[in-house]
Amino acid sequence: MLHEDFWQARWARDEIGFHLYEVNPYLLRYWPQLSVQPGERVLVPLCGKTLDLRWLAAQELQVLGVELSRKAIEDFFAEQGLQPQIEEQGAFVRFRADAIELWCGDFFALTAADVAQCHLFYDRAALIALPLDMRQRYAAHLQAILPQVCRGLLVTLDYPQEQMNGPPFAVPAEQVQAFYADGWDVHLLAREDVLGENWRFLQRGLTRLDESVFSLSRREKKSRL
Repeated sequence: MLHEDFWQARWARDEIGFHLYEVNPYLLRYWPQLSVQPGERVLVPLCGKTLDLRWLAAQELQVLGVELSRKAIEDFFAEQGLQPQIEEQGAFVRFRADAIELWCGDFFALTAADVAQCHLFYDRAALIALPLDMRQRYAAHLQAILPQVCRGLLVTLDYPQEQMNGPPFAVPAEQVQAFYADGWDVHLLAREDVLGENWRFLQRGLTRLDESVFSLSRREKKSRL
């Protein structure tokens, strides 16, 4: 299990190779397929300081990001030229500016009440950041707290796990289907071979690296007569 100290240390040393210095191209390409309406609220778990947060807000959405590292959150607002309001929010410290709220704290402390208005979610770096035991717990908790009407976009990596220690961890498509089998429609939108674009993974000995994009939509429960 990856301890909180692991991620705090990574951010403290700026060892953030996972951070993209552009908006994720899969978000740009596939987010429109979710038929999002202005004013909807989107949950972004383990958000770091991703530029995707600002892009989502620019789509007239209310953005709720959750992140363990206070440094990541402070860096985000500083780099975006935003001055957030800061206040306690239960188990979290909430940073808010314009349409973006970033909550600093443990994702597993989130409750259904906290995300009751989040009918959208976006996961580019959460599922792949966690070893299997925590990944299962994460997926279960996410489903337990999200509202009944919900849809989202998920980006994963897959590679021979024995060739490299994570993070990022390999998350095969079958695992995604298994995690969300109960009550979700899961559709694979794209799978791309990205090994040639990632020299640091080539250097670590990987022979295959696939990036996949999924759309997820919660099935409505049928009412009993």
